[in-house]
Amino acid sequence: MVYDKKRDPQDVILDSINEGVFTIDLDWRITSFNRAAERTTGVSRRDALHRACREVFQANICEKNCALKQTFETGRPIVNANGFIVNHLGRRIPIRISTAILKNDAGQIIGGVETFQDLSQIEQLQKQLHSSYTFEDIIGRSPEMKRLFKILPLISKSSSNVLIEGASGTGKELFARAIHHLSARKVHRFVPVNCAALPDTLLESELFGHKAGAFTDARKDKAGRFTLAHKGTILLDEIGDISPAMQIRLLRVLQDGHIEPLGTELPIPVDVRVVAATNKNLADLVQRGIFRDDLYYRIRVIHLKLPNLSHRREDIPLLVQHLINKFNRLQERSITRVSTEAMARLMEHHYPGNVRELENIIEQAFVLCRGHTIALHHLPPELRPTTVTGASPLNHMSLQAMEQVMITEVLRRHHGNRKKAAGDLGINPSTLYRKIKAYNIRVPDSDGRRRTT
Repeated sequence: MVYDKKRDPQDVILDSINEGVFTIDLDWRITSFNRAAERTTGVSRRDALHRACREVFQANICEKNCALKQTFETGRPIVNANGFIVNHLGRRIPIRISTAILKNDAGQIIGGVETFQDLSQIEQLQKQLHSSYTFEDIIGRSPEMKRLFKILPLISKSSSNVLIEGASGTGKELFARAIHHLSARKVHRFVPVNCAALPDTLLESELFGHKAGAFTDARKDKAGRFTLAHKGTILLDEIGDISPAMQIRLLRVLQDGHIEPLGTELPIPVDVRVVAATNKNLADLVQRGIFRDDLYYRIRVIHLKLPNLSHRREDIPLLVQHLINKFNRLQERSITRVSTEAMARLMEHHYPGNVRELENIIEQAFVLCRGHTIALHHLPPELRPTTVTGASPLNHMSLQAMEQVMITEVLRRHHGNRKKAAGDLGINPSTLYRKIKAYNIRVPDSDGRRRTT
């Protein structure tokens, strides 16, 4: 770059910086505006100078949560706050912001400086990366989840009934919705019903509808959920909790393809795909005589078993970032990360409530966290380690602790087969050997290559 004697040396320096930089005076008027700022905003230096900064940037944080204003009020710089601006074409551009106060030689405040980084390319790369681990609204990169992602499109193309089994909070309704949205039935309704929430009389009316006068307070006709789901999909959630009498009614509908609303014997044909979900082991209920075997085989044409979160711990960091992004959007926050100590604790937790529990944990952290990083003390009390006098509250827990947990879990899943475990972890087998030795990890007796005696 040839130095132009007519240019302000300060502008020459600022133009050499890749990040957008601008300064303001105490009246919030822009006093300098570098070349990177011009590129990102689409506003020329000439048009930006002497204008109020909020007029130029149209940023989401200008009105409610101005970073420079916070810096003026607290005297402390802000580092890596997230936000977005609207450029001259009206396009939303994600940015990362840092601010500081400007003082003269006498130590008097004369204005402020803000740097901002265009995150558009980073955001696009993240989308491309996460698209490999996202299916509809389901997040995962573990082998179990990849297997489910692979077969879901095949399941969706059929019209066969599906039984989804999994513990509470594993995402059964998300999978049911994904099956519907990928199918030819997606132009019609997806109708969920919680079978455990209603007694038999109300559930029968809810599923099949009723005619006016069928029972007390039935003042007008009501269409049932099967009617609403005609040509679409109905989700019968917690189907393992329905009574034997309701099992018979439901079996008749699945066999005959028609319903009879309460108060009438006139059959109404329905074309509905049934996806049933339960947190119980239906096969066990069948063996114990609690659930009808003929209904079981009607709904279990295709069977999906969803893993607990504790069996796919490598998905936890991905889920945490997904939830942070979600709550940032919903609450207009700018939390950017989870501290190493907090993430290590999240990796170790057992999660009896599965993904739903993790979501509740992150939502609570958003309530308590007022900065940009979720720390250990923002997590629920049961996830915080008890402190012992003279001991570190984390017992030196770090990224290594998370790595140890993940390696142990992957080795367990592959019965000690180091080559397969290394493939899942994305590292060389020799690297895995070194880490096993360094962390003193006990490898399962069976190495997955031969049968042990």
